[in-house]
Amino acid sequence: MSGDPAADLVARIDALLPQTQCTRCGYPACRPYAEAIANERVAINRCPPGGRDTIAALAALTGQEPLPLDPAHGIEGPARVAVIVESRCIGCARCLPPCPVDAIVGAAKFMHTVLAERCTGCELCIAACPVDCIEMHESTAHADTSDPKTLNRARYTARRQREERQSALRQLELAAKKTAAAARAASRPRAPHEP
Repeated sequence: MSGDPAADLVARIDALLPQTQCTRCGYPACRPYAEAIANERVAINRCPPGGRDTIAALAALTGQEPLPLDPAHGIEGPARVAVIVESRCIGCARCLPPCPVDAIVGAAKFMHTVLAERCTGCELCIAACPVDCIEMHESTAHADTSDPKTLNRARYTARRQREERQSALRQLELAAKKTAAAARAASRPRAPHEP
């Protein structure tokens, strides 16, 4: 733990969440939801993938009363994974960006597939698919994994870090192009009528 009680509480809450990064709680990932719970801004019953067990653990940790799962955020059910129906996949690659843990592999104009052992069941890829070739099936992928939350969190963090590096690189490339364009403009000979 960090020694900062607020940060430690967030980390302990985050450790209890299932790390599906599904956004059903109303937050973009599990960590922001943990921060909101720690700051007493939201209820502990907004996580359908975690369900009753997670709500009970959060109640014990935070001292709040256990509440039934808020149906506005979904219903509790068995763990599920996305499956791409190969015969319907058109290779549009629209399912790749929303996957928070890089569980979908493929390239544009080629069929895609889901790595079941990595899929968190977040369902974020479904809305992105223009041909409805993604289905959710019951999962046993994590049955032999002792700590899927840690793996899910690590994959999500790795993806976010990669996206941040790519964004920073794009910003540097854009700045270099702007600098080069300005240098070219400054060095070109001016016509007599130009100031």
